[in-house]
Amino acid sequence: MTRSNSPKKVVLASGNAGKLRELHKILSSLGVELISQRELGVSDADETGLSFVENAILKARHACAVTGLPAIADDSGIEVDVLNGEPGIYSARFAGISEGDRDLIDLANNSLLLEKLREVGATEQEQRSARFQCVIAYMRHPADPTPLICQGSWEGYILPSAEGVNGFGYDPLFFVPTHGCASANLDPEIKNAISHRGQALEQLRQCWPSSH
Repeated sequence: MTRSNSPKKVVLASGNAGKLRELHKILSSLGVELISQRELGVSDADETGLSFVENAILKARHACAVTGLPAIADDSGIEVDVLNGEPGIYSARFAGISEGDRDLIDLANNSLLLEKLREVGATEQEQRSARFQCVIAYMRHPADPTPLICQGSWEGYILPSAEGVNGFGYDPLFFVPTHGCASANLDPEIKNAISHRGQALEQLRQCWPSSH
């Protein structure tokens, strides 16, 4: 089968510039032109799913339906074992704030997580085990019965206080045992290579040819 020389247009079901850059690096080498849904005037989908997989599919399906293009979406978050997996799919809005300055939202989410760990008395490292999860979904059209699903997990622990200046979200609280520091202390290239999203993106890159 002969591939077309023109790039295949795919919409990213996110307005996040960082995600667009990360995915563009992976997919541009595969003949894909990735376009942010914000550029196409697509609103955010309602994340009513009860799992990362469900929410990723909901977002991809919504972008497909509005644009008529294939779509990629990701859903990610952090799970803390002593909190029975919280904040999980609610990681981005854990403190109940969904709009406003992203740095302030991250600060509120991190503060609430530390408060909850104090409430349950999780003082030792082994009591603060956690992992980042990322699920990426690719759909060819809104009714795609076999979406491509890629998933990555990143194991670590929750620190007692924030460290580092890189990254975003819970990175300042996430201790990476393999590197002996917070995720926010890692060089961005190192983080992108080993993180939950990095793992899922690598799966996507490896699986992409078989998705057409």
